[in-house]
Amino acid sequence: MPNKAPTTVREIMSRDCYRVTATTSVNTLVEGLALHRLPGVPVVDQRDHLIGFISEQDVLGKVLESAYLDDEPPLVKELMRHEVLAVTPNKSITDLAQEMLGTKPKVFPVVEQERLVGIVTRRDVLMAILRMRGKNKH
Repeated sequence: MPNKAPTTVREIMSRDCYRVTATTSVNTLVEGLALHRLPGVPVVDQRDHLIGFISEQDVLGKVLESAYLDDEPPLVKELMRHEVLAVTPNKSITDLAQEMLGTKPKVFPVVEQERLVGIVTRRDVLMAILRMRGKNKH
């Protein structure tokens, strides 16, 4: 039986995703972003509830400034965004693709019952659409 092309975020999201807390240092964050090859990550509390989001763009200026001044790096809570665009696992991939057009985030936290359950990236969505398209051609 052939594999069915994915149609919901649940089918393509990364479940074991990198995340940080508000008290994570920006240096640790940057190392994690590089290691996991992500442009940004969710910020969670101790119960894994989504409380913010932080990206490379959010920290670049501060990292440059603290390197130049030889200061202690700031904490994530000082630079994170509190307004976060998140999706549910049941959202359709095509609906999410529509939301991702333009300057929307490259990474969306996936939240279920207020808890972070994964992330989904533009690359995940693109690959899923290609799989859906390929299944429709046969």
